[in-house]
Amino acid sequence: MNTRVEQGITTRQHIVDVATRLFTRSGYEATSIEAILSACRISRGALYHHFSRKDELFLAVLEATEKEISAASVAAAGNAADPAESLRAGSRAFLELACVDRVRQIALIDAPAVLGWQKWREVEERHAFGLLKASLKAAAKARGLRREPIGMLAHLLLAALIEAALLIARGEDPAAAMRSSRAAVDRLIDGILA
Repeated sequence: MNTRVEQGITTRQHIVDVATRLFTRSGYEATSIEAILSACRISRGALYHHFSRKDELFLAVLEATEKEISAASVAAAGNAADPAESLRAGSRAFLELACVDRVRQIALIDAPAVLGWQKWREVEERHAFGLLKASLKAAAKARGLRREPIGMLAHLLLAALIEAALLIARGEDPAAAMRSSRAAVDRLIDGILA
């Protein structure tokens, strides 16, 4: 690979890493372009070479965060032989990630506000929500269920997971909230697959 291309890739990744840290700490709205430039130690031109607007940079940060969420969910679900247990394991992994400041702030709080519901869902569809929907389809098929509204059921399960994740992340007793959320999500999955 050409040195200039490698430098460009390295610079872009550096910007995304720094912006991730700043967005996590202060949130999207409170993080200025100037703060990003200062923390990255790059010129405005270098930033705009890679990202023409702040929301484009946020999108890159969200994509990276969603890839991490998906990887953690896949890793957690990978050992389960039963598709329903795989769905539960992936859902539990998502709930555990709710305690990670970066995931909570970027994927759960800022993403819908910054990108709007439609764009946020497009990103989710490529990553965590896409996995959730595929897992739910596989679990329903393994149980011999013909669930026509699988897309709607996946949306409802995602909504429950996000709400539970926020309750865990913002609760006074995250461990207790995690236990009750896991139990509730397991019951929800069992109900969907009944």
